[in-house]
Amino acid sequence: QVQLLESGGGLVQAGGSLRLSCAASVSIFGNNRGWFRQAPGEQRELVVRIGSISLDYADSVKGRFTMSRDNALKTMYLQMNSLKPEDTAVYTCYVVFNGKTYWGQGTQVTVSS
Repeated sequence: QVQLLESGGGLVQAGGSLRLSCAASVSIFGNNRGWFRQAPGEQRELVVRIGSISLDYADSVKGRFTMSRDNALKTMYLQMNSLKPEDTAVYTCYVVFNGKTYWGQGTQVTVSS
């Protein structure tokens, strides 16, 4: 069982920055993991994912968003810069652990114009 606890969402003006955190109850180093987002009335969109040898960002966030982790290997971060109103969504982290996908509770990011 893996628990993921997200934090860091909020309201920000366009052009601003936010950093989301996703704290896991176990080490997630080497596990497939990443972030999805879903805006109202829209389909869920993969924002970023990292696997054993790959790191992929959605075209819409390339150059603006950066995923990282802490040295304890239990928390991953999503640094979001140059935010746009179209980035408004609920952001949810995930980790694949022992073949099962675990999800965070989601955090709202709202970007005002």
